[in-house]
Amino acid sequence: MSRITLPRGTRRTPLAVAAATTAVLLAAVPAAAHVEVESPGAQALAENVRLTFSAESESATAGITELRVVLPKGIEPADVTYGEGPAGWKFTTTADGYSVKGPAVKVGADVEHSVVVRQLPDAKELAFKTLQTYGDGKVDRWIELGASGGDDHGHGHGNPAPVLKLKAAAPGARTVSPSPSSPASASGAPAPTAEKTPVGSSPQAADTAKEDDGGLSSGAWAGIVAAILVAVAAAVFLVRRRGAAQG
Repeated sequence: MSRITLPRGTRRTPLAVAAATTAVLLAAVPAAAHVEVESPGAQALAENVRLTFSAESESATAGITELRVVLPKGIEPADVTYGEGPAGWKFTTTADGYSVKGPAVKVGADVEHSVVVRQLPDAKELAFKTLQTYGDGKVDRWIELGASGGDDHGHGHGNPAPVLKLKAAAPGARTVSPSPSSPASASGAPAPTAEKTPVGSSPQAADTAKEDDGGLSSGAWAGIVAAILVAVAAAVFLVRRRGAAQG
């Protein structure tokens, strides 16, 4: 039986085609951008825990300018303080979490920032919904809980929120008292207390006292009492004098 031998170049063609096709397919698949939160060894009810968030850029034309994080149940905005972040970025609390924002970072650059939480709640995992904004106004929404129903890219809907897994609470760990909510308490200054102002210690109080006494001052009342005593003494003197004359 005769054996057919293909030319050397022809035998390599299928391999070359397969390699080229694979390269094209890999190039066509975009990188899976996402936002992550990490805290090595995090435990439920642990105190003063540092959380580090890393947000990957998905834009080829604009840099990231803001990350807004919605805090999970059990963590209040007052429980969070800023750690580190991009140069020039500022930290502010919101009604349901916090925001870090500032000048746009370099196009294509990822953003990392950290916060310190006063105490983690007693839970198995915590989801931090995150909105990632770019300098051109585009927003990546990482807000879905549980299984993702989207394309794992922040532009659409159904993109998974970053989740932090927690270990079981340490034996004896307890929930600390709630964070102070008033601005004065948060700054470390004692909360103002209501004090009663003694009557007569202010012009307004003095005016009120005069009105309560019928408009007469204490000096006027003293004069009236003195006049009455003089009149009584005079009457007694006259009565005694008349009795002595008649006798």
